[in-house]
Amino acid sequence: MSSNRCLITGITGMVGSHLVDYLLENTDWEIYGLCRWNDDMSNINHLIPLINKKQRVHLIYGDLNDYVSLQEAIKQSVPDYVFHLAAQSYPKTSFSSPVETLQTNIIGTTNLLEAIRTDGRVNPVIHVCASSEVFGRVSKEDLPIGEDVIFHPASPYAISKVGTDLIGRFYGEAYGMTVMTTRMFTHTGPRRGDVFAESSFAKQIAMIEHGLQDYTLKVGNLDSMRTWSDVRDAVRAYHMLVTKNPTPGEYYNIGGSFSCTVREMLEYLLSQSTVKNIEVITDPERLRPIDADLQVPDTTKFREHTGWEPAIPFEETMNDLLDYWRNNAKTNRNFLER
Repeated sequence: MSSNRCLITGITGMVGSHLVDYLLENTDWEIYGLCRWNDDMSNINHLIPLINKKQRVHLIYGDLNDYVSLQEAIKQSVPDYVFHLAAQSYPKTSFSSPVETLQTNIIGTTNLLEAIRTDGRVNPVIHVCASSEVFGRVSKEDLPIGEDVIFHPASPYAISKVGTDLIGRFYGEAYGMTVMTTRMFTHTGPRRGDVFAESSFAKQIAMIEHGLQDYTLKVGNLDSMRTWSDVRDAVRAYHMLVTKNPTPGEYYNIGGSFSCTVREMLEYLLSQSTVKNIEVITDPERLRPIDADLQVPDTTKFREHTGWEPAIPFEETMNDLLDYWRNNAKTNRNFLER
């Protein structure tokens, strides 16, 4: 009996690369990853020997904005499962590139689902990754945030993810495709992009420790409340999503169980540094025009449906993230300051 096949869009990202690691260890699936020809491959560098040998991991070059390339990706991968993770995923960048963000995340998602729908040979279980950012500015009365809290997006990125969310649900309801959407709350760990607050802080601390930056750490809004989960718990949740009684058109909030402000997260990272006299300064360029400042989820629906629970403590996640940047600082001497 042949093994299952899956297609991962965004395989070179933090989540996509960790998902491959999880599937290699816990399944016998053949894994196909969609990426652009000029994507940064550093997150999947450890997978290159398998890719070169065509041993369970295969790359397909394409783009969410190129419908023909997506048709070809479906033709090559013939997937039983699809994890749609690719996106323009940086909220701050979306303020300067709103059209690209909307195009990639809304039209790109439609392109992918339409390529699957019209293929005629496949009927995969599909995970469409939206975002907790869809909820945006939530009142304290709505905490913890359930699935049906009214969307109030606070960035072009968040607006694009509202579209992603609704398109996924539409294809499930209108065409009977087994599409499920998720709103994953803050998830982080090794390989996290440095445009996100906790990774930027960890990177700056590592650079200071290695003499690559002066003893000042630049920050934006430190008062936002976040609920933290580890990316390795997140990808385990995504696997359970598609394998535990997948239900067409369903939508779930997923997130960790530990909440604290961005300020408290920074204080923890600083407490783990070998340098104790780091000055924290506010950088106006790091402030968004408006912010999603209360991100505390109710994940009851997903946990009851799948049995998933977060397992990795906040402290372990942050220490692993800091060590990831320390290792980078040992081998790379030039970094963009961001």
